[in-house]
Amino acid sequence: MTETILFSLEESGTRGVEYVLDRAQQRDGSVHALAVVDTARYGEPALSSGEVVVDEAEDRATERLRAFVARARDRGIPVETARQHGRLAEQLPAYADEVDADVVVCPRRIPHGARRRLERTAETVVAPLEEPAVA
Repeated sequence: MTETILFSLEESGTRGVEYVLDRAQQRDGSVHALAVVDTARYGEPALSSGEVVVDEAEDRATERLRAFVARARDRGIPVETARQHGRLAEQLPAYADEVDADVVVCPRRIPHGARRRLERTAETVVAPLEEPAVA
């Protein structure tokens, strides 16, 4: 069974990496790794005096993505990456829809707004696959 996995690669260190890579290998899957620079936390670079802080957050996100890609490729797992600005609660479900993810792995607690969106996305994907009950 081929599976598309979306991995939210936030500032959580390496939590979840082995799980995602093992699952991708077991299911002949591919991984989309997403790093979101949280504009609620850091602001937008063009609109704030904290541009250096945002640049540093972007650099850390890029390094996390590079390290993940290297590990995935060492194991022969196809991986694509994206780095976005915004709020995780908005970016994660939107990107899951965009890449038609079968599974979303978020190695930390999912913000409430993102949880609701992911549940709605899952219902939309799963509902057409369910067979009608036989009376």
